[in-house]
Amino acid sequence: MQTINLAADCDQAFMDAVARESGQDLKSCYQCGNCTAGCAYSQDYDIPVHQIMRLVQLGQKERVLSCRSIWLCATCQACTTRCPNNIEVATVMDVLRHMARRAGKAPERLVKSFTDGFLASVARHGRVFEAGLAAVFALKSGKPLQDAGLGPAMLTRGKLAFLPHQPGGRGKEEVAEIFARFENRTDAAPAKKTGEDAQ
Repeated sequence: MQTINLAADCDQAFMDAVARESGQDLKSCYQCGNCTAGCAYSQDYDIPVHQIMRLVQLGQKERVLSCRSIWLCATCQACTTRCPNNIEVATVMDVLRHMARRAGKAPERLVKSFTDGFLASVARHGRVFEAGLAAVFALKSGKPLQDAGLGPAMLTRGKLAFLPHQPGGRGKEEVAEIFARFENRTDAAPAKKTGEDAQ
């Protein structure tokens, strides 16, 4: 068990930044554990989801941004769905990943490589180009032939294309606008979704 010195280790600016960037009221988390109970990856996490939320409340920036759990989160929204206080926990986890990247902390190298490759593919093509992503990730992982045997079966089922799909209409431009907004974002908290906006 690790003892936390709140007087010395509490980073109020970190707490405020997570709340601002996620748009969530983190103080309303009372550690019920529903998020952890509903998480399919809890057995692989070094810190369970509810404990990550508590560490954020305690301003434990180094511990949170250095943990592997935020990189293993699949953003499946099970935690968000189960939260009795309507905290978008998956959004908080996503914000923590962005913060960790900005701070140069990414212990899960391959997970980060996959995430970076996925986002780069979407930014370039308007949607993910699976074959290109698979090739880039295979090279970065150092195991270029690991999944090569899956290729023929996917091709015969029409699940893998040699060329990127071109989104119709303004799809590619709209995706590019999303990336541009993210790159040029301000520190202002994003507007919380209303019931009408979420539909």
